[in-house]
Amino acid sequence: MKTLVLSANHRDTAAIAAQIIRSSGLVAIPTETVYGLGANGLSDSAVAKIFIAKGRPQDNPLILHVADAGDIEKFCHSIPSAAYKLAEAFWPGPLTMVLPARDSVPKCTTAGLSTVAVRCPDNALTREIIRLSGVPIAAPSANISGKPSTTTAQHVLHDHDGKIDAIVDGGPCRVGVESTIVDLTEERPRLLRPGGITPEQLREILGDLVVDKAVTSQISKDEVVKAPGMKYRHYAPQSEIIIISGSREKAAAYIRRHISPEDRVLCFEEELALYENCRPLAYGRESQVDTLSAGLFAALRELDDPSVSRVYARCPEGGGVAYAVQNRLKKAAAFHIVDAEVAL
Repeated sequence: MKTLVLSANHRDTAAIAAQIIRSSGLVAIPTETVYGLGANGLSDSAVAKIFIAKGRPQDNPLILHVADAGDIEKFCHSIPSAAYKLAEAFWPGPLTMVLPARDSVPKCTTAGLSTVAVRCPDNALTREIIRLSGVPIAAPSANISGKPSTTTAQHVLHDHDGKIDAIVDGGPCRVGVESTIVDLTEERPRLLRPGGITPEQLREILGDLVVDKAVTSQISKDEVVKAPGMKYRHYAPQSEIIIISGSREKAAAYIRRHISPEDRVLCFEEELALYENCRPLAYGRESQVDTLSAGLFAALRELDDPSVSRVYARCPEGGGVAYAVQNRLKKAAAFHIVDAEVAL
């Protein structure tokens, strides 16, 4: 198979991509979060191709991407008023809602659950592809399962060249981490995955928000999950990652004591001078958290190198978008964190 790379600037790109979707093919689509590996979300056979291409576990549900908020009722039922309030506030945008699924949504898409995750992406070209295809597009991140997510078309081509039908090149993703996921099927709204829409923003609309334990800790492989990215080790290069918390000075001292020639350091731009001769890689500025979210996965992909034995990583603190960056790095590190303030 030859994988087509379609320019976002070409007038026929949306029509070509939509035709591939209608024909049960696979198209990598750009969104504001990450690139998604898309297929007809209402077709078992098309969705099955996503799992095969990614090497994705069958119990990891997919997200249905829709063209506008009016599509929610086509694929979901018993929709609470909170869903409409969130859609009005944040769609199109990096927010996914888990809602009761209609029978038209295949169990292959929902991983056998009675619920489905739905979002409307903030990318006009991708929404046009959805409209022209006439079906919702099921699309997890377009990386090989477990590896760092794809934030450029080149990342997707690296992982899937010759394995999928097409890639729509929409340039680098603006947000850089996957969408926020909130479950609205329980009595209290529950945050299943942090992202570009922050817990603080959700609480402004919902007034209440429970944070699922999967956000802050590793959960058992036997647990049933309602959304992508909750159960398995995600976003990780092949090398071991250790997060080093604490002050800049204490963290740098700890890393310098323990680093080996095969190791690397993932840090903030403000810290580069502290890691001279330690092969540091900055993924953004600590003072500008949006640069960290936008740069994280590109940096993790650069570190996905067999010559790298271990990565010592610095992680931002606090809420907002920093909370999403923390979540991705901690999952990449399998929650292996060392506090440099007390460690020897």
